[in-house]
Amino acid sequence: MTAVLSVRDLAIRSGPVELVSGVSFDLAGGERLGVIGESGSGKTLTALAAIGLLPAGLTASGQVLVHGHDLFQISERNRSALRGSRVAMVFQEPLSALNPTMRIGKQIAEAYRVHRPASRSQARARAIELLERVEFTDPVRQARAYPHQLSGGQRQRVMLAMAIACDPDVILADEPTTALDVTVQQQVLALLSRLAAEEGSALVLISHDLAVVSGMCERVMVLYGGRVAESGTTRQLLTAPRHPYTAALLASSAAVTLDGGGATPHTVLPVIRGQVPGAGAFPAGCPFRNRCDRATAECEQVPPLRAAAQGAPGGPKHQVACCHPLEEASDARPAP
Repeated sequence: MTAVLSVRDLAIRSGPVELVSGVSFDLAGGERLGVIGESGSGKTLTALAAIGLLPAGLTASGQVLVHGHDLFQISERNRSALRGSRVAMVFQEPLSALNPTMRIGKQIAEAYRVHRPASRSQARARAIELLERVEFTDPVRQARAYPHQLSGGQRQRVMLAMAIACDPDVILADEPTTALDVTVQQQVLALLSRLAAEEGSALVLISHDLAVVSGMCERVMVLYGGRVAESGTTRQLLTAPRHPYTAALLASSAAVTLDGGGATPHTVLPVIRGQVPGAGAFPAGCPFRNRCDRATAECEQVPPLRAAAQGAPGGPKHQVACCHPLEEASDARPAP
């Protein structure tokens, strides 16, 4: 199957400090990839590089191919042409991503006209259509609202409308429900899933929570310290995680989702020992080794990403970057 997005050996630096290193993945049309990891793991930077929007002061190397066009080798004008039309992004905080001085209908219409030869009236009609698709109850009236006049869930629906305005091949969603309450989170995730299916768009869903992506994505890539710790099908990672970090994330998620009732007052929640280091402060070698009970002197060298034992022939590879991978799902114990 032809990849609509290919990332090859992506590295991102801030001066001498390497923030992301050696990240690679392919995304076929309509495929869904979950990217998980704690804050500071490199998830958002990877997505920003994939859409050509890295902040000033950061440099990137490797390749980001969108339908064969390398975003690192083409002009900003050509990157802008691909951004929004072929690859779109839904940001974590819509209030900061939307223009506070413009009505939302106009913002959607302008996003559409940038990439499509449409008149103002055609773009306004498209904006109303999109607001209806993202479940606004009175799109004609609500198109005249400013961002601050909308709820958090409504603002995120506006971002979804802008993302699908030009029928993109890839939608990147960066923690799209972080600022929303639980009920609205579920509504927005269901809407995102439906819209991606209707558009036939590939989806990259970024989250710190394995449980969030498990119901939406066929594959999962786990990042830690800017490196891929583990990748494979969602089933592989849920039933047989091989990296101690993946297992700890899974145990933490399971503790608050079992039986649908969450943790009781007497539940001891599993935690991962220590904290995520700041940029440039990860240990040499395996970035997780200072938080891992299985670490040995061998872990002072960067472990290669290699095939795990599981994996059906011809299917997505299950890969892990660990010198001492877990052999059984029952070994999945977070560090005390």
